Amino acid sequence: MKTRKMIINAILLAIGALLHQITPALGLPIQPDFALTMLFIVLMINDDYKTAFIAGIIIGIFTAMTTKFPGGQVPNMIDKIVTANIVFVILKVLKGKLKDNITMAIVLPIGTLISGLVFLESAALIVGLPGAFTSLFMAAVVPAMVLNLIVGLIVYKVVASTYKMYNKADTM
Repeated sequence: MKTRKMIINAILLAIGALLHQITPALGLPIQPDFALTMLFIVLMINDDYKTAFIAGIIIGIFTAMTTKFPGGQVPNMIDKIVTANIVFVILKVLKGKLKDNITMAIVLPIGTLISGLVFLESAALIVGLPGAFTSLFMAAVVPAMVLNLIVGLIVYKVVASTYKMYNKADTM
């Protein structure tokens, strides 16, 4: 069972890396981050901190390798690790109290907001921003929150139903 979960996690993180690579920058050096969506799904289907921390590091490496933001490698690493930790705590609080779809509907925009804020702040401190913080936030983070919510809920429904069907077939 552990091996199966590790393989599913690896596939989801690889899909997130691929989505991050092919997603265009929206006229800015910043792009929507669909890798976050996959990270949040991995965190949702796993309950242990070690997986959350490692998934944050891995997706941070992937997004650092594929960033379109000049000098965005280190800010991507920082942002994904911090975001994975905070979202893990949020999921610990919400899981079991709400339906999974509602939990994801809460986590996707909040996690994207946290990620965007941490990325912009760390980029501002490390390499500088190519514009005003507020304008970059409004032009990149807010649309990413909306996109991640819509895409994330669709992808989560597919992954969750496939995951349930796969586990059900295994127990028969």
